[in-house]
Amino acid sequence: MSFPLLTVVAVVPAAGAIATAALPAAKRTAAKWLALLFSLVTFALALVVAFRFDPGSKSPYQFTESHAWISDFGVRYELGVDGIAVALIALTTLLIPFIILAGWHDADPLETASDGGSATGTPNRYSWRPTQGFFALILAVEAMVVISFEATDVFVFYIFFEAMLIPMYFLIGGFGDRAGGDGEEEAASRRSYAAVKFLLYNLAGGLIMLAAVIGLYAVTADQLGTGTFSLQQIVEARAAGRLDIGTGTERLLFLGFFFAFAVKAPLWPLHTWLPGAMGESTAPVAVLITAVVDKVGTFAMLRYCLQLFPQASSWATPVILVLALISVLYGALLAVAQRDIKRLIAYASISHFGFIILGIFAMTSQGQGGATLYMVNHGISTAALMLVAGFLISRRGSRLIADYGGVQKVAPILAGTFLIGGLATLSLPGLAPFISEFLVLVGTFSRYPVIGIIATLGIVLAALYVLVLYQRTMTGPVKSEVTGMPDLRVRELVVVAPLIALLLFLGVYPKPLTDLVNPAVDHTLSVVDKKDPKPTVQVDAVPGGGRHGHAVHDQDVEAAK
Repeated sequence: MSFPLLTVVAVVPAAGAIATAALPAAKRTAAKWLALLFSLVTFALALVVAFRFDPGSKSPYQFTESHAWISDFGVRYELGVDGIAVALIALTTLLIPFIILAGWHDADPLETASDGGSATGTPNRYSWRPTQGFFALILAVEAMVVISFEATDVFVFYIFFEAMLIPMYFLIGGFGDRAGGDGEEEAASRRSYAAVKFLLYNLAGGLIMLAAVIGLYAVTADQLGTGTFSLQQIVEARAAGRLDIGTGTERLLFLGFFFAFAVKAPLWPLHTWLPGAMGESTAPVAVLITAVVDKVGTFAMLRYCLQLFPQASSWATPVILVLALISVLYGALLAVAQRDIKRLIAYASISHFGFIILGIFAMTSQGQGGATLYMVNHGISTAALMLVAGFLISRRGSRLIADYGGVQKVAPILAGTFLIGGLATLSLPGLAPFISEFLVLVGTFSRYPVIGIIATLGIVLAALYVLVLYQRTMTGPVKSEVTGMPDLRVRELVVVAPLIALLLFLGVYPKPLTDLVNPAVDHTLSVVDKKDPKPTVQVDAVPGGGRHGHAVHDQDVEAAK
């Protein structure tokens, strides 16, 4: 029996969550270091998976594990990764140590006698924030996200897809942003509202998906003789003609899965929970939401929607492309109008997720390859921008853009890293997101030229909201409230510098990522039975009285010859 590497990658952060939560209340510093240690070990294990993964293998999934779990209901503990999953696991485990470092003081006691608290030196009634719980919840989310990327059994995936909502609910509602500018009671009310909205939206999507999961099991039990949730078994049975779901049933099941993933992604008009959740969270938790957890939604579209329901995916493509296009433009327009820094980044992420979904359902190798790269690069760029924004907000105590000005004169390193994160967000050539967005647009244009052309407006709007944000906060006269603002500290530089280095490296040399994900993209397209549109060529003269100066398909040229 081979070593269960994928299980270990998921178990280590789960064990870290338990160990961190079990520390005594007084051991706050020890809890931080312990959580950081477990996150670094998890990242090291993810690197082992990435370096041992063979992109040239003919098997669609590697490091597979399969064990009987609930045999009476056809549930098996099945894990396996393709190149897309490996890339997203690497992204997740890379970001978690930076999230922990960035949130190093986010769960510390708020007020004591030494810093303005009660005269007795004990925390005020709103001041105690359980440090151990904060970092344990982050590790718990990491474990659930990792196993969601690894699962090849639909039921196993569903369990962790839903379970990750619980720690995220407590992270949003219990450890919210301290820079709202209002009293603690009002801030707590806003956090509670954002957390409940996040939970209700995602639970609603999950319940609809559960009905579809049960329906899928019933169909397989009826036609295969025994019900199964195994992704590989279902895909192989459909390819061999042993499983015919039926057009109407397949469309209903597809919609059940897609609705849940569209909420998680989030796709317009199911996006409204995201700005509140990110705005009321601390910056590290906001990064956890949009750079890690939300990626499960777009990943699941590729792995489950397209592979389980290929005909229904093609049927729904025109509507999904329109919704994705609306997300691109709507998110960008709302970002332009924002006065709150964190909500601006949240709406920008909605626009970016629109690009990702556009690439997935363009059904081309360039589009899906670009969408996968976009998931990774968006995670890095958004983490860099949001974490620097969090450092800025913690210094001034306000999220409002109007409360800043002239920051680059008093904190040039902070301003410079903020600029690089912003330029990556607008997909500047030379930074990692550019190649992702370019491939998505090329892949979309080759099959749906009108949608591809309209989507390019999102690039223009991105330049507008990012550059205006930088201009209003970092340039101009130094506002009195900004005077004396400290520059980035060593811990903060340790968080930001590697992310910027990755943005630069992958911006000029994306080959390691493309080599990893392209075989998985090709496999997905083969399951959906889609091929890239044939290129056209310019023909000056075709022997035998052919056309002059017209673009024709290459098969027309061969026929003319």
